[in-house]
Amino acid sequence: MARSITTRRKIAVTALAWVVALLIFFPILYTIITSLKTETEAIQGFNLVPSFTLESYVTVQTQRDYLKPFMNSVVLSVGSTLLALLVGIPAAWAMAFSPTKRTKDILMWMLSTKMMPAVAVLVPIYLLFRDFGLLDTRIGLTVMLMLINLPIVVWMLYTYFREIPGEILEAARMDGATLFGEIVYVLTPMAVPGIASTLLLNIILAWNESFWTIRLTTTNAAPLTAFIASFSSPQGLFWAKLSAASTLAIAPIVILGWFSQRQLVRGLTFGAVK
Repeated sequence: MARSITTRRKIAVTALAWVVALLIFFPILYTIITSLKTETEAIQGFNLVPSFTLESYVTVQTQRDYLKPFMNSVVLSVGSTLLALLVGIPAAWAMAFSPTKRTKDILMWMLSTKMMPAVAVLVPIYLLFRDFGLLDTRIGLTVMLMLINLPIVVWMLYTYFREIPGEILEAARMDGATLFGEIVYVLTPMAVPGIASTLLLNIILAWNESFWTIRLTTTNAAPLTAFIASFSSPQGLFWAKLSAASTLAIAPIVILGWFSQRQLVRGLTFGAVK
């Protein structure tokens, strides 16, 4: 018999959830508020009352081209995610349905690469990009972002695929399905929630990546993270303009997350409840 929950406890849990949500959202809210101030007001200190001026947005648009880094961010995030799925789906299938005694070791090794500081491999990666002519190119950054997020893709897809009964794939094989048909026409449709959540999460991670995008680009392939960094100068930080640039950069991904939150939550909890 399920334990009943009192109304007081429901209210307390709901209030706590709202407090946690507001704490998480507050940096974004304060960035938006700061972007609506003049530069003089922005440097005066903490203040939640903006002057509702669009001066910083106008300056940002006139000083920099927003559309080009925006398109670069779209191409890099979507392209690297699709490329990671193209590699990750067969890899996760092999580990989930044809495991060996080294499968867990390989998964842990892949995860361990995320624990290494990025700056530790900056010099060799930069030299490789220079020698192969990949500096400040979309192709180079797309491959780099794919490799960065590939361990997460494989781990998430492996978890989802493990929840799919192997008997279904065996039945497909008995009906004459090839390996390609088994993955494309049987496995992939059954794991749509997991694949969708993996895709959305990795688009967000690639969109927000700043370490590599700033150091491996200058102008041609510079995404919105480099667009934000361009408002930091030797003369100092222009807080209102920096906040306006940040708001323009995070707005598309916040909107995407808002409209896809149900699919994202569904995918992230896929298989959690038996």
